[in-house]
Amino acid sequence: MTDTTLLELTGVSKGFVMHLRGGASLPVLREVSFRVHAGECVVLNGPSGIGKSCILKMIFGNYRADCGRILVRQGRRWRDVVTASPREVLHLRQDVVGYVSQFLRTIPRVGALDLVAQSARDNGIEAEVARERAADVLARLAIPERLWPLPPATFSGGEQQRINIARGLVARHPLLLLDEPTASLDERNRAAVVEFLRHRKRSGAALVGIFHDEEVKRQVGDRSIEVSRFRA
Repeated sequence: MTDTTLLELTGVSKGFVMHLRGGASLPVLREVSFRVHAGECVVLNGPSGIGKSCILKMIFGNYRADCGRILVRQGRRWRDVVTASPREVLHLRQDVVGYVSQFLRTIPRVGALDLVAQSARDNGIEAEVARERAADVLARLAIPERLWPLPPATFSGGEQQRINIARGLVARHPLLLLDEPTASLDERNRAAVVEFLRHRKRSGAALVGIFHDEEVKRQVGDRSIEVSRFRA
């Protein structure tokens, strides 16, 4: 691996046990192998149900791979997510790996600025710095400052999605996993998100993303991987 490699998957396979069907095995992916470098975005391509989100969840540690290696650079060390303990996975999420999905998880009556800042705090960032970063991200994602004190549950769908993205990006993780982050956004707000993702790439972050919007793929992605070739 080169000095710029932040993530490497080698021979990763995954299947599920169907407990409601007598324990039948359902293989999903086999021999998934690729690398991601600092400052690039790798796009996972393929039809719905092929296993794209499954790959992201294995990297994040939500799903345990059946075999293979998922190596993530943590400072000067490499961690294998496949064999890591739950505590080690939590440390990776705090220090290295961020995850952005299309689903907003809010806390009732908590304002947008505090909600985003809390995400930074959860990743070990001091309170004052967390609020500064939260304000910066909200501004970059074109969330009007008048909305910052208000709970996102009162926002439009597009505004809520940008709050969700802000929560995933505020900690400035070196490795970002993006599961359709621009879904449901209009053209203007997509452009704000795309520019911020490009900014994170210029800052040296590595991105692995699922984008169904071809224009977003073109603007953010550097290369694509066809997940169908890994179908079990």
